[in-house]
Amino acid sequence: MWLFVLYDLPTETRKERKTAADFRKSLVKDGFLMFQFSIYIRFCPSIENAEVHIKRTKYNLPKTGSVCILRITDKQFGDLELFEGEKETELIQQPPLLELF
Repeated sequence: MWLFVLYDLPTETRKERKTAADFRKSLVKDGFLMFQFSIYIRFCPSIENAEVHIKRTKYNLPKTGSVCILRITDKQFGDLELFEGEKETELIQQPPLLELF
């Protein structure tokens, strides 16, 4: 089973940024890995183990913002299609070639 924690937390004030950072750190401390910005995932070998990590995440929920916890099976995770575009790179201008006659 895989747990996804998706969140959108306010970061306008210094206190809000600290709260968001503390929540992210609590996820990392609990074994979650960043999948994308504000999306963290963790593999759990059983439903019981998943429940433990869900309870820990709920305990660390910030008072403001939005947090979603999603459980999916290992088979469903295996069916995930991930597409990453190429990173744009600036073309390097080559110096003109010297021609010899």
